[in-house]
Amino acid sequence: MGRKTNVALTVGAAGVAAWAASKAVAKPLSREGKKALAFDKPVVLAHRGGMAEAPEHTLAAFSKAADLGVHGFAVDIRLTKDEEIIVFHDEFADRTTDFSGRIADYTLSELKMADAGYHFEDETGQYPYRGKEEKVLTLRELIQLFPHMLIVLNLKDSPDTYEGSLMPSKLWRLLEELGAEDCVVVTSPYDEQTDRFNLYAQNRVATGAGDNEVKRAYAAFTSMFGHLYSPRADLFRIPEKIGLFPLGTEGFITLLSETNVPVYFEDVNEKTSFIKLLHAGAAGFITDRPTPAMEIVSENIDN
Repeated sequence: MGRKTNVALTVGAAGVAAWAASKAVAKPLSREGKKALAFDKPVVLAHRGGMAEAPEHTLAAFSKAADLGVHGFAVDIRLTKDEEIIVFHDEFADRTTDFSGRIADYTLSELKMADAGYHFEDETGQYPYRGKEEKVLTLRELIQLFPHMLIVLNLKDSPDTYEGSLMPSKLWRLLEELGAEDCVVVTSPYDEQTDRFNLYAQNRVATGAGDNEVKRAYAAFTSMFGHLYSPRADLFRIPEKIGLFPLGTEGFITLLSETNVPVYFEDVNEKTSFIKLLHAGAAGFITDRPTPAMEIVSENIDN
């Protein structure tokens, strides 16, 4: 047996010994359960109200999804020029409404004059919501209209922007005023945003994992030391895969569920994906198509 072989075996044995020792003494911290996420069965959240079936982030979309029996909504939020929080995805108004320019350059009263259903196109190529009085909604209005729904909020503005720097404190004051701490989850692709928000909320509101936390969890999962992972978020809202890395696996979901962190998969719109992820242990789905989603999930949960 050569010297290189002996070194490799020694290193391997040391690695196994370290893994065994850590397994014996490690006690990763589980997240304290949050009321907003206390569901017994997988949930369906209408993405932006169900953007494939009605104009995104409009009352028409939210009402239609609510009538289907969805458990809630996943929405994006931004700040207007006069620092009102609205539910709106894009930085620019012209992707959704008949207005143009940055959302942050308009006041709420100005945005309320926009046709929020202007660009919605149905499967026949028609624009059925143009001129139907669909308006931009504030987060306050959405919470007050649907107080029984779970609302997963996505802070879209970067923390490096003026709007992003204000959002955590503005959002906390609104949720506290409305008594909505137990019906929302605050998420952002920027971990710094949820950390800033939690400085105000002090763990009274469920928070979601940002991009860096997802990477940290997946790195732990693919190493020998996944049992050492302690989550810094109450919810993972993630795609089925990122690039070549599959996140929708039973092993990764189990790693998170064992620390009391449910996994909601976003951008799920195909039946095969719903069924596969349900069998893998998904706790919820964020979908553009709530009508078939409710049917598929209900059928497979019952079975």
